[in-house]
Amino acid sequence: MRAFAYERPAHLDEAVALLADHGPEARLLAGGTDLIIRIRDGSIRPRTVVDVKGIAEIDGEIRDLDGHLTIGARAVMTAIAADERIRRDHQALAEAALVVGAVQIRNRATLAGNICNASPAADTVPALLVYGAQVVVVGPGGIRRIAIDDLLVRSGVTTLAPGELVTAIELPLPPTPRGSVHVRRTRRRSHDLASVTLACAVDADGTTRIAYGSLGPRPLLVVDETGVLADPESSDAAREARLADLFIDAAPSPRSMRASPEYRLAMLRVLALRALGMARERLGTRGAPA
Repeated sequence: MRAFAYERPAHLDEAVALLADHGPEARLLAGGTDLIIRIRDGSIRPRTVVDVKGIAEIDGEIRDLDGHLTIGARAVMTAIAADERIRRDHQALAEAALVVGAVQIRNRATLAGNICNASPAADTVPALLVYGAQVVVVGPGGIRRIAIDDLLVRSGVTTLAPGELVTAIELPLPPTPRGSVHVRRTRRRSHDLASVTLACAVDADGTTRIAYGSLGPRPLLVVDETGVLADPESSDAAREARLADLFIDAAPSPRSMRASPEYRLAMLRVLALRALGMARERLGTRGAPA
């Protein structure tokens, strides 16, 4: 392991200045569950590690603010999975957080880190996509909000500008009843990156949102506004045809050791149909027509 400088700023502006000064040679430390592994295996070699755990402006609180559920950047997966508001209104996110690694990892891993790591297999990102989450970032130019769909570029790459860091994630509260679910396929029950990860949300107006990961360079969101997927009276053939249209951009890598492209594409359709049924059922229990 190559030696690096360790900085522990007390204020947000100090962290921004450090990131701006050191550029790509600096890495942030919050939970550290990905960072430590990558430093040890040599896949990254930072010259400076900036520890944000002592910054008062960056916390792990989950708050109701102005029609949003605001999740502080230091919120860990255990807290997200246990939060009653998230379990009620953003169930797919709670379920995704609950399968991130082992319990020891979930006690340290942050939602912001799972996003910024930009893994195509990140478990929480599909749920954030179907909910239309926004990421609050602070940098040399001040505060800005980025839609999660606009933040992701490809594996390991985001649209964060030099010197920017995430301070919170905002989830809009649903204006009408919604049923949602997270499902995944792995070689083992846990502790493994998913060969397919998927979140599905069905709204009372018949709109269906599906986001899937591990089938390309980044997770993707697709939206069905025809009502075919949300309608329990639709035929299997109609639903499968609609899914085939929506999944046209799924392109799993043939070089992955976790599963073949053919298997992943087949499981994407299977998991989508399974998730649709669960999401419609959950929507029905909320008093909406099913």
